[in-house]
Amino acid sequence: MPEPRQKSVRYPALKSRVLSAAALPLAPLYGASLAYRAFHPRRAQDDGHPRDYGLPATELKIPFAARKYVHAWLCPGSEQKVVVLGHSLGMSKARSLGHAKFLHDAGYTVCLFDHRNHGASSVDRALLGLGDRFASDVTAVVSHLRGSQGYGQARLAVFGFSFSCFSSMWALTHEGFAVDALVCDSGPGHDVPPLLRKYLEAGMLPVPALLSGEPSLSVVKGVLCSLAPALVRAQWPPPATGKFAEIPLLFMSGERDAIVPPSSVDALAERYAQAETHVLPNAEHLLGLETDPEAYANVVLDFLKRALG
Repeated sequence: MPEPRQKSVRYPALKSRVLSAAALPLAPLYGASLAYRAFHPRRAQDDGHPRDYGLPATELKIPFAARKYVHAWLCPGSEQKVVVLGHSLGMSKARSLGHAKFLHDAGYTVCLFDHRNHGASSVDRALLGLGDRFASDVTAVVSHLRGSQGYGQARLAVFGFSFSCFSSMWALTHEGFAVDALVCDSGPGHDVPPLLRKYLEAGMLPVPALLSGEPSLSVVKGVLCSLAPALVRAQWPPPATGKFAEIPLLFMSGERDAIVPPSSVDALAERYAQAETHVLPNAEHLLGLETDPEAYANVVLDFLKRALG
């Protein structure tokens, strides 16, 4: 006869599975809602400002549609060398202030921006073509800096983080758009669906208790991983020809990144002749700078010095 303690262990597991099975009809709907929410997150407010880091800053509102704009901070430095900083999914440009600090200290003009649906930028409720929409945020910021802000002759790099690595790379597929270098931290990966699954498993998207067990959880994951790329509508990975064969690329990944592992980043980087990769020892997703600030900054600044001259 099993001991009572063994029964108490088995019963909650069985109860959880029964409840999850009962909630199964809701799982596809919830998976679809997560696919939408991933790109239309609850808006994270800026929890910092350039002044907190001793950085001079001008506020910019860069239009991307009628009465809609991308919000940015411009921190002037060199008129000849500019770095545009993105941010990770669900975050805001304030998350990149530490990166702006070491870049500005090295003499670069730095521009931090919020993607649409993030931070202080405008809401875009569109369902489809999100890859091009987020990429156009990057192109709008760069065009504004080169036009209205007077950096037309500057050498310019775009610096992406996780989600914005994808949009920064995809921007290079847009006609007439080019930059002098691209830096990517914690992404992008070669295959998107596995990364979405890992993103969900890491707790970056909310799953209610009823759907957090099997069999419902597998359905939620499946819908998310199939629908989200369909909303993006981008043929990933990008081509290995044209601008992608010419522009210097730096891909940095954390050794302990459970969301976009180095193997996925390396598989993508192998496609591009100009790509360099660097694994950040002991670093988790997006924590390279916090893990070893000096080593991280040295890798980035060495690359930019070679890429921008």
